[in-house]
Amino acid sequence: MDFLELSQKFSTQEKCIKYLEKRRWGNAPQCPYCGSENTNPLAAELRHHCNGCRKSFSVTVGTIFHHSHIELKKWFMLMTLMMNAKKSLSPCQASRALRLRRPTARSMMIRIRKAMCTDQMKLFSELYQP
Repeated sequence: MDFLELSQKFSTQEKCIKYLEKRRWGNAPQCPYCGSENTNPLAAELRHHCNGCRKSFSVTVGTIFHHSHIELKKWFMLMTLMMNAKKSLSPCQASRALRLRRPTARSMMIRIRKAMCTDQMKLFSELYQP
């Protein structure tokens, strides 16, 4: 997927969250803390509430996006940049392209590379298919 397709498909935070929810859970959200499917959506916050353990959670819990203040669109753009780079993408290039601080871009890239070694990248198969 190139940048133009990405910016059209994931133009808002809500669209990014809906994409992740569909890829991660399908039709029934599942609590990452207790595994229960007995949940209620909290629409105003784009989160869910588990009736089993009584915790609220979002789709980013347990992923590389958890505890990140960076919007998901920038995460998706960085993944696309990394996958489409001929050689390697430097944190300086990424920070310029996404208007982030270099240490932030570097930290994000480290998280993405760690996820590439695990099954977490299956969530983003549409982003890096040729």
